[in-house]
Amino acid sequence: MATEAKRAKVNDSELKPLQNFIQWCDRVSLLLSNKVHVSTEGTVAKYGMLAKEDIEEGEVLFTIPRSVLLHQGTTKVSALLEQEKASLVNSSGWVPLLLTLLYEYTSPQSHWSPYLSLWTDFRTLDQPMFWSEEERDRLLRGTGVPEAVDTDLTNIQREYTDVVLPFITRHPDLWNPNTHTLELYTQLVAFVMAYSFQEPQAEEDDDEEEEEEEEKAPNPPMMVPMADMLNHVSNHNANLEYTPESLKMVCVRPIRKGEEIFNTYGQMANWQLLHMYGFTEPYPSNINDTADIPMINLYRVVTEGIESDRDRRLAEEKWAMLCQMVGEKEAFIFGKQGCLMDSELHTTLKVLCMTQEEFQEFRKNEGWEDDDDDEEEKISIAFSNKGLPGLQAPWRRLIHAAARLTLVSYAEGLDSEQVLIEDKVALAVMSSRLQRALQVRYGQKSILYKLMEVTKS
Repeated sequence: MATEAKRAKVNDSELKPLQNFIQWCDRVSLLLSNKVHVSTEGTVAKYGMLAKEDIEEGEVLFTIPRSVLLHQGTTKVSALLEQEKASLVNSSGWVPLLLTLLYEYTSPQSHWSPYLSLWTDFRTLDQPMFWSEEERDRLLRGTGVPEAVDTDLTNIQREYTDVVLPFITRHPDLWNPNTHTLELYTQLVAFVMAYSFQEPQAEEDDDEEEEEEEEKAPNPPMMVPMADMLNHVSNHNANLEYTPESLKMVCVRPIRKGEEIFNTYGQMANWQLLHMYGFTEPYPSNINDTADIPMINLYRVVTEGIESDRDRRLAEEKWAMLCQMVGEKEAFIFGKQGCLMDSELHTTLKVLCMTQEEFQEFRKNEGWEDDDDDEEEKISIAFSNKGLPGLQAPWRRLIHAAARLTLVSYAEGLDSEQVLIEDKVALAVMSSRLQRALQVRYGQKSILYKLMEVTKS
């Protein structure tokens, strides 16, 4: 987790759970370097880690034995979860871990109680799933977050009703529907979203990759005590490494005494950070920020001025083919340096701007064209901010108009929000939700305005 400002001093009631956790880490042989300490002061979120001394690149900050990890293979109910895993299959792949957490979080005898006791109320994570629907729409309209949250809440309720509730009802000695409710389940989903880790698949040898194999399913999520105390910034100074015996947090660049130690949650835009973790990086520090242009907006621009039935039918045929090739619900992602889906955007613009004869030939070949070894690199350059001004005029006009149409979906314009972003006094008195929503909206709009600038005629 991370937020913009450093936290003030805390009272003793907040320190006791942390002290219990540190003592537990010592008992389970979770080794913490004497150069770091976990703190509730001077960090950007409720908990964080600070350097007590200068730390050099390559130094190990802490080592976590695999026996300390919390997942369906280490919980007290692991045998049951393994025995009935066929009934727990679901689209998210999270149900076994969530059943683990339902059991361990509410069990006073849990081996992980000192760890889980750090969170007395998961709603304090404050992801938008805990905001009211009205608040999400008012503050985050146009960002993609309200739609993502609606999908989450629908899937959570379906998963709980169809998979989790029947399972826990069959095992009343371990779970109780009156305790392990949909509300608690939803809070634990938020906990997993914000704090879990997913171990990367081990890389295979070249010899093993010669034969084409089915893609392996990703490893299930797991809770990693201590590693999840580190907050995130894109310009991080530590990274989690996986070994067969343990997980190690390693310094990746020099850290000075008193500085906070930051991990990275991946290359994530501010809307993703807010949606999954409940925080944002202050503008303009998030180098991974993005804005989406829905593919349908390009189609709307193309069909806007069509008058003849012949041209409309042609546009509809092009759209139908693009939906098969790219996906009707696809959105083109733009970062600070240009389009991150350049091949898909290239195909879409090419098809939408084809004459009837060109499209008939293209469709006859089912979209296949001769390969060009240099084509991929050329496309990547062409759809960067440096290359976009050199695109052919019809393509530039389409992108420009689609960006303008996308901006209409936001509640307010860029100028009024720029005033707020630059007014540190006004920002300081805003609620955390207002601040974070502003950072998301302004970051996305800035990318779209930049896109309009480089594609203007």
